[in-house]
Amino acid sequence: MAEELVKEKVSLKKFSSKGEEIGQVEVSCDVFGIEPNIHVLHQAVRRELANARAGTACAKTRSEVRGGGKKPWKQKGTGRARAGSNRSPLWVGGGVIFGPKPRDYSFSLPRKVRSLALRSSLSSAKDKIKVVEDFSFLKAPKTKELAAFIEKLGLKDQKVLILADYKSAENQHVYLSVRNLPDVKLCLPHNLSVKELLNAQAIVMSANALQEIDERYVSYV
Repeated sequence: MAEELVKEKVSLKKFSSKGEEIGQVEVSCDVFGIEPNIHVLHQAVRRELANARAGTACAKTRSEVRGGGKKPWKQKGTGRARAGSNRSPLWVGGGVIFGPKPRDYSFSLPRKVRSLALRSSLSSAKDKIKVVEDFSFLKAPKTKELAAFIEKLGLKDQKVLILADYKSAENQHVYLSVRNLPDVKLCLPHNLSVKELLNAQAIVMSANALQEIDERYVSYV
């Protein structure tokens, strides 16, 4: 009988509020330890970029441009080219040939494909994830304190993505503290973005956010 393969756990480093490493957290190999699927990652990033497009560009055709009811000059005898309207696409101020019209650029992907893309991005980013218990050390909305904490983690001048439930009591001051930090972005754990995960140079994640992500996406395996 063939022996069943036992999947190993993946360990992520955990840090204190002083930026010191205090241990490790084990997470599922199915979420943080898979081989990243490059094609699916490409599809997911394309979807996010396409869904973010407004699609509001609009140009008027010759039938929509104001004016042009009168023939500019008679058909023959002037020596000039024939013209039936001064709103022809050949004229300045005329309509646009095949110009853009409002459209929807968005497209969807199957749920399992989206899950695979997120698990692939988390697996490819596991070495840059730093886990903290929570952000309760912020007693008030203080950008300076959060910037100092990020510097203690050795992430100064890096693109940092913070994953935390800023609506909870222990993280209630993160949202206002992060707004004036240009290279730091905040995201809810249930609202992950493949593009943001791949674009970040470092990811700071609260323990509760890590647990929620691990439990949420292991169910799609």
